[in-house]
Amino acid sequence: MILTLAIALSSLGAFAGNAFGDTRTADGEENVSPRVLDAFKSEFTTAKEVAWTVSEQYYKAAFTYNNKHVFAYYNQDGELLALTHYLSPDDLPLALFNSLKKNYSEYWISDLFEVAKSDGTVYYVTVENADTKIILKASGNVWSSHQKIRKA
Repeated sequence: MILTLAIALSSLGAFAGNAFGDTRTADGEENVSPRVLDAFKSEFTTAKEVAWTVSEQYYKAAFTYNNKHVFAYYNQDGELLALTHYLSPDDLPLALFNSLKKNYSEYWISDLFEVAKSDGTVYYVTVENADTKIILKASGNVWSSHQKIRKA
């Protein structure tokens, strides 16, 4: 769960990229592992505007794929850990969309994204009103409260 949250939060700070095959991180300091780069190239052959970020736990590729801004996370062995991308509320499964409308009608959506992993897809949405910000998580057809923040 912590890894999912770390992936989700780090996807919010994506770097703008230059070109496919760029093996430098966005800040130009570290190289991307050839194993990771090969795995990425074989998985996303038509990716554009790729920018890499390297951390101790994973490699992150921020790129454009099929006209969507996507983030792919790989481990040191080149295994794809997760894919994330931002969504429109209209892109949610119908049950989740209707649940948001019914239970959070007094809130607006400030952030919404999907995290796809080998064990399934998880959705995160941030809903807000003047006093509260709530982060909800859905790994099925039901939202659960992930974090609630009282605004100052």
